[in-house]
Amino acid sequence: MSARPDPADAPDAPVESVAAALRDAPFVRVVCRADGDALAAGGLVARTLRRAGVPFHVRAVAFPEDAVTSSADDSESEPAVGGSADDALLSVGTRVSGADATIAPGDGTASLRAHGVAEALTPEGEAGPDPLLALAGVVAAGEHPGAADGGLLAVAERTGAVERRPGIAAPVADIADGLAHGTLAHASFSGDREAATAALAELDLPAELDADAHRTVASVLALDVAGDDAATTRAAEAVERAVRPYATPNATFATLGGFADVLDAAARERPGTGVALALGYDARVPALEAWRDHAVAVHADVREAHTGRYEGVFVVRATDRTADSVGRLATVARLVRDFRSPEPFVLAVGDGLAAAAAVERGAADAMSAVAEEFGDDTGAWDGDATRAVARFDADSEEAEVIAAVREAST
Repeated sequence: MSARPDPADAPDAPVESVAAALRDAPFVRVVCRADGDALAAGGLVARTLRRAGVPFHVRAVAFPEDAVTSSADDSESEPAVGGSADDALLSVGTRVSGADATIAPGDGTASLRAHGVAEALTPEGEAGPDPLLALAGVVAAGEHPGAADGGLLAVAERTGAVERRPGIAAPVADIADGLAHGTLAHASFSGDREAATAALAELDLPAELDADAHRTVASVLALDVAGDDAATTRAAEAVERAVRPYATPNATFATLGGFADVLDAAARERPGTGVALALGYDARVPALEAWRDHAVAVHADVREAHTGRYEGVFVVRATDRTADSVGRLATVARLVRDFRSPEPFVLAVGDGLAAAAAVERGAADAMSAVAEEFGDDTGAWDGDATRAVARFDADSEEAEVIAAVREAST
């Protein structure tokens, strides 16, 4: 199918068109951007393809150019066959050359569009797509779960799949683990289990946390974030993502926000594990390990990396912990934008890799400029107005890269 044009490859194609491009395919190759929203979207479609009896392969990549290569570290197949000219290629959260169908965020999130596609693909008489996975994708994209499609959240609340409560958005019941390894916020104890445990020890919390205890923990996090001398005015608003969570009493992870955090961290840290999680396999343990490893590295860089302030751009020079991982750089850029940067645009620079996070716009323009001006044969970029990544020649002069970013982002 890849050789034949199809209107379903347009980012804003109707969900029925996308579903039609996949329904009769002998095999579907799904390529997702390596982030939580796109991974949730790919998982929603792939799970429905499984129920419809359509074989598929799912892969998560940081750059669409990497979709032509194959790696066991970032993909899952079911079953492991395919490769004919009649296969369908589905691009999720990014634009892959030759795709037969595309699920792009548009004005919302990729996971919500994918939920619509999955509904259209669902065989008659069978249960619809998982609303928790779709909502986790929405949260991973930085949106409130009810902001774009309140109906989906309302259904989840009505069925008891989610329930709002005080506390923090963590994937686990262990509060010290959640405080230390969450990446929805950056606090003084973030990335440090011992420091988080010490902070909690001062609270004299009951063994079984009640609503008041959960509220106390949330207050500790919010006050620590806002009270840090290095915090920006945006920090007090950004920390809201990490408190007053939607608990998920019957799910794999303790809260919706925690699920989203793990999904996004796994997508960036160990894409293959993230794909397995999105497909519904028993990947809780390796996904939590990826989440913890990701958090320790990125929070340390937020705290310790050398920075520089330029007009309109705040630059973070990655340490060895994150310099060779575009996924870690992307999270560092987001956290610095939300909790540390005095400028509206953050550039995290590593070894031939960069990530940008903007309050309003400019990230895609900046990263495309870096890939075009400094990219060698492997130069590439991907992203949107507020978050984007690039790969370029590692021998490029940093000052020239920064200058190009400043020019393109304003």
